[in-house]
Amino acid sequence: MRKVSGVCFAVMLLWSGSSYAQKQDVDMIVSGGIVVTMDGARTIVHDGSVAVKGDSIVAVGSRAEIERRYTGAQVIDARGRLVLPGFINGHTHVPMTLFRGLHDDVTLNDWLYKYIFPAEAKNVNEEFVRWGTKLAAAEQIRAGVTTFADMYYFEDAVAEETKAAGMRGVLGETFIDFPAPDNKSNAEMMAYTEKFLKKWQGDPLIHAAPAPHSIYTCSKKTIQDAAELAKKYHAPLLMHLSEMKKEWEDSEKANGMSPVQYLEKIGVLGPDLVAAHCIFVDEADRKLLAERQVGCVHNPSSNMMIASGVSPVPEMRAAGVAVGLGTDGPAGSNNDLDLMEEIDLAAKLAKISKMDPLALNAKAVVEMATIDGARALHMEKEIGSLEAGKKADLILISLNEPNAVPMYDVYAQIAYSLKGSDVETVVIGGRVVMRERKLLTVDEAAVLEKAREYGKSVRVSLGME
Repeated sequence: MRKVSGVCFAVMLLWSGSSYAQKQDVDMIVSGGIVVTMDGARTIVHDGSVAVKGDSIVAVGSRAEIERRYTGAQVIDARGRLVLPGFINGHTHVPMTLFRGLHDDVTLNDWLYKYIFPAEAKNVNEEFVRWGTKLAAAEQIRAGVTTFADMYYFEDAVAEETKAAGMRGVLGETFIDFPAPDNKSNAEMMAYTEKFLKKWQGDPLIHAAPAPHSIYTCSKKTIQDAAELAKKYHAPLLMHLSEMKKEWEDSEKANGMSPVQYLEKIGVLGPDLVAAHCIFVDEADRKLLAERQVGCVHNPSSNMMIASGVSPVPEMRAAGVAVGLGTDGPAGSNNDLDLMEEIDLAAKLAKISKMDPLALNAKAVVEMATIDGARALHMEKEIGSLEAGKKADLILISLNEPNAVPMYDVYAQIAYSLKGSDVETVVIGGRVVMRERKLLTVDEAAVLEKAREYGKSVRVSLGME
C-alpha cells in the first residue's frame, strides 16, 4: 500500500480555474476513508476523500486537501471504510433471478434446452422481466455492483427498471433463431431492437445494445444483422463466445475454425464486441482477441457450476485482452449476483487449475472487477476508477466486521476476506442509491413479496406443484 501526501497528490485535483485559497461548492464529499482509486498508478490514499459535483468526480485526494479546497452540500463519513470504484458485473441475465434454483446440477446444453428455454416460453413476459430486474437491482446494489451488462428479452423493460433503480447498464436485446418470448420472428426482433437502440441513445445511465446469443443459436446472417445494428447506432455488441467444448468442436467441424476465428471471418470481431466466457481460446485466438480489442468477461462460478471449463485468464491478460468479471445469470449457472464472490473465485480457480499460487493475484482480480471490467465493456473513459472527470460511481465497504480485521494488504482483503454484505453505501452517478445498507431506489419489501409469488406460478406452470 502506498501512502500519498497531500502535496504529492495535488496533481490529481481538478483546479477548475480558481485560486488555491478559494473553496469550491460541490454536491458531495466522501470523506476520510481508505480510497482505492484503481487509477493508472493504482494509488491508495489513506485518510482520503472524493469530491463529487453532478454525476462526476471533481477531485480525489487527502482529506485535508479536499476539505481545504471544497465545500460539500452533503458529506458522507467514510472513516473505517474502504472507498472503491463501483464493481462492474460484465455478464448476466438479470430477469432470471425469478428462475433462481429452478434446476441445478446439469450440463449447460441440457439446462438450456430441457429446462430454461421451456420455462421461459411458459413464463416470461414484460411484467416478469420488470420484477426480475427489480429483484436483481436490489441484490446487485447490496453487493456493490454499480454497472452491469445484461442479455435477455424485453430489454427495454430491463432498461426502464435499471434506470429507475439508478444503476448503470449495458443492456443487450437477445437475438436468437427461434421464437423468443418477446419477438416471434427475425423481422420483429430487428424492429424491436432498432426501436430500443433509438430510444436510449445518449442516456447517461443506459447503453442499449444488440446481443446475438451465440454462434450455435444464431445464423451467420442473424449475427451480422446484429453487428450492423450495433455499428449503425455506435452501440456495443454482446455475445456468448467459446463457452462450451461442444461449441468449439461443432465450429471446427462446420466452419473449419474456432468460434473466435469464425467471428473474425464473418466480420464481427472488433472493438465493439463484449464476449462472455472465452473458455476455449487458444494462443491464436487470444492474439486475435487482443488485436481486435474485444472485451472478454470471465464467469468463474458459472463455468465451475456447469463444468464448462476454465478460461485461460492469465494467458488472456498476458496477451493484452481486457478481461472483466461476471456472475452470469442467477439461475442454473450461478444462483446469485454477488461479484465479490467472483473476485475471490477467479483468483482461486486460476491458482488450482494452473497449480500455481501466483497464477492470478488479489490485485489482478480486483482490477478485473473495476478498471479492467470497464475496459472489457469499452467504458474505461467513464467508469472503473476514481479519478477526476469520471462518473461518480463508488462504494463504501465496512472495515468494522470480524472478517475485515486486521488488514495488512488492501487488495488481499478485498479479494479474500471482505464480502458483498460488507458494502454499506453505494453512489451511482453522484446519486446515493444505498445508504448504510438501506436501499433508497428499490422497494425491497414489495419486490421480495412479488418474487415469492412468481416462484409459485413458475412451479405450477412446470407441473412442479
